[in-house]
Amino acid sequence: MDESVFNALADAELGRIEEALEGCGAELDIECKPGGVLEVEFENGSKVIINRHTAAREIWVAAKSGGFHFRPEAAAWVSGRDGAELYALLERVVGEQSGAPVTVRAPA
Repeated sequence: MDESVFNALADAELGRIEEALEGCGAELDIECKPGGVLEVEFENGSKVIINRHTAAREIWVAAKSGGFHFRPEAAAWVSGRDGAELYALLERVVGEQSGAPVTVRAPA
């Protein structure tokens, strides 16, 4: 996939992720940083960093529980490691770090 096509695809997905996190029910602060980075901070001071990694053509998620990489496949972003879907992973790590169950779904 061409770099500019990937960046446009990833940036659009980061916008959807931001929207999904804003509506997930957790107390969090989201900051958009240059270069395709979302920094999510929780009341307890922990963070989740979500960013596009253009060279690998992936979206990366860094959380307390580890680092995760997702590639676009059909209509979803999927982990090459275990086949996990991006929003399912976000729901898990946001719930863990916020201390409460949350729902993180891709906006329609």
